[in-house]
Amino acid sequence: MIDAIARHILALHGFAALAIVFAVPLLESSAFVGFVFPGEIAALLGGVLAFQHRVSVVAAIAAATMGAIIGDTIGYAVGRRYGRRLLSGPVGRLVKREHQERAERYLAERGGKAVFLGRFTAGLRVMIPGLARIARMPYRTFAVYNIAGGAVWATAIVLLGCTPSATGLPRHRRPSGSGAASRHRWAGCAGGWTRQTLTGCR
Repeated sequence: MIDAIARHILALHGFAALAIVFAVPLLESSAFVGFVFPGEIAALLGGVLAFQHRVSVVAAIAAATMGAIIGDTIGYAVGRRYGRRLLSGPVGRLVKREHQERAERYLAERGGKAVFLGRFTAGLRVMIPGLARIARMPYRTFAVYNIAGGAVWATAIVLLGCTPSATGLPRHRRPSGSGAASRHRWAGCAGGWTRQTLTGCR
């Protein structure tokens, strides 16, 4: 399924592609999509599309950044609205209790830094925004680390997608008549990374 979704994303261009690069990070922690399809995959594929000259790299970074920041802000609001009921609801059904407790300890130990650093770990990225509000972290503190983390994360992942040699992925030419075959290769790599990323998060 993940490979198929990645192939569909790689078949897009322009506004439609940027909408996906924005929407997946947005939904990652606000709707817990990150437990199934991490936002970094959409950002990575946005970089691949920029490498193929199908979208602007600046636009891809901007879309991923805004999606990440707004999504975590919504996740913080969800934590405010539902409090600890959140842990026995959607999150509780998707994540083992021990992993919830680990995320809470991580937040308690690092405070605002956990919001920034958690952005780079799939499981924490989904849970930290809501937990930050449950832990009564001031919104101003959360916002500063959220904006910084979202910007650094999005820039790094999109640029990673723009440099295939840095990821060990096969070097790819600008799409031509055989673009479908190359999309399959990229989708397979993205799917493999997604499965590796999700290991141990649940």
